[in-house]
Amino acid sequence: MKTITLAHGGGGEEMGELLALIFSHFDNAILKEANDSALLTIPARELSLTTDSFTLSPIFLDETTNIGKLAIAGTVNDTLMVGAKPEFLSLAFIIEEGFLWADFEKILKSIKDEAKFAGVKIVCGDTKVVPKGSADGLFINTTALGRLIKPCRTQNLKAGQKILLSGDVGRHGAAVLVRRNGLEADIKSDCKSLSEEVLSLLNSKLSVVAMRDATRGGLSAVLNEWATQSGLELCVREEAIAVRDEVAGVCELFGFEPYELACEGTFVLAVEEEDAVAALEILRRFNPSAALIGELGAEKKARVILENAYGARRFLELPKGELLPRIC
Repeated sequence: MKTITLAHGGGGEEMGELLALIFSHFDNAILKEANDSALLTIPARELSLTTDSFTLSPIFLDETTNIGKLAIAGTVNDTLMVGAKPEFLSLAFIIEEGFLWADFEKILKSIKDEAKFAGVKIVCGDTKVVPKGSADGLFINTTALGRLIKPCRTQNLKAGQKILLSGDVGRHGAAVLVRRNGLEADIKSDCKSLSEEVLSLLNSKLSVVAMRDATRGGLSAVLNEWATQSGLELCVREEAIAVRDEVAGVCELFGFEPYELACEGTFVLAVEEEDAVAALEILRRFNPSAALIGELGAEKKARVILENAYGARRFLELPKGELLPRIC
């Protein structure tokens, strides 16, 4: 069975073969001109720039989700969260010697499909092959350049604004747990680019204040970050937060809090009170689990209060310790 060898990173004929494989998946005029650096023509306006590195174990979570899809979705979503439309991506691979050629092709196809879905062009990149044992199979680094549509900043969070959630929580982290431990639970990651729903919000007349994708640390991390940055008490209703039964079961088995597990296709949104209903209508076009989950209170106490269906209240604290490494 064909594998990637150190020769594929050596600059010679074998490296040409590897690059030919990569380029065969990403066909655009900019990439054809240069693969190390790209010349881009961009009208003068505000831009966004984000970079991220991805290490996922296992590299393949299911038939549709792998480190390639995750790399594109994660970088695209980070760009969208500041109110920008991602347009150009760089793509760099660190490949461990012995990585299966066929598996690399599957990952490239996932990258191609997700980039097409998100509407972004891959315009430059890099490839390195390292000796066996020097990497966890495959690492991916991406950088995205985007055009600002409507600035979304956590500095603008204030009392009275409503907090919405675009879907159910904890599914990506639970999928990694299940796959890593060889369990039979039918849980698939929510990994996806959020371009459609976020651009629908940004291109509307709604006052989108702040957005954040609930990745490492999950919903708990986002809400506590917003509480700290705003200096306000956030009040959240537990019954409004969608958690799938299978995710809750995995959390019970391993002792995790579902609100602390990573999502890769769910984001948190803050809007002005008068726009909350309209924003929720937009979100529910894409995910029926979207919900209005709470609001920023007037009390100047940087904390998150979680209230259950019976009126009992508790603190939703920032995740502590090493929750689940190598998930994104």
